[in-house]
Amino acid sequence: MGSRSFLWSLAKNYFTVGLIGLTISDRYASIVPVRGNSMSPTFNPQTSTFLGSSDDDYVLLEKFCLQKYKFSHGDVVVFSSPSNHKEKLIKRIIGLPGDWIGTHSHDVIKVPEGHCWVEGDNLLSSMDSKSFGPCK
Repeated sequence: MGSRSFLWSLAKNYFTVGLIGLTISDRYASIVPVRGNSMSPTFNPQTSTFLGSSDDDYVLLEKFCLQKYKFSHGDVVVFSSPSNHKEKLIKRIIGLPGDWIGTHSHDVIKVPEGHCWVEGDNLLSSMDSKSFGPCK
């Protein structure tokens, strides 16, 4: 009987820790890898290693203040890709609602209300608002 109660106690503890961890990562904060070189040199400054693969940097996503946070120019944000909502992108805010942004095709676009203009730090290797327009 001692072995069974020990296993039950251990299972309850792991389940409790798992639920707490899931709640924290869903509502408050989580650690995610930054893949690719669109934010280089800020993240993933070296494009390849000795073995030919890149080392991912990791960032702490703080989700607690999203309801009342005022975004500003230069903030780094994580959002769902407009073309694949399961994929997360990390970019820097360049324009906020009402800002006028000059594009590579020499057009000028006003960022609509409720949207922002985001770009990667590596301008030559970034799928960002220059490709898909303002983000919601």
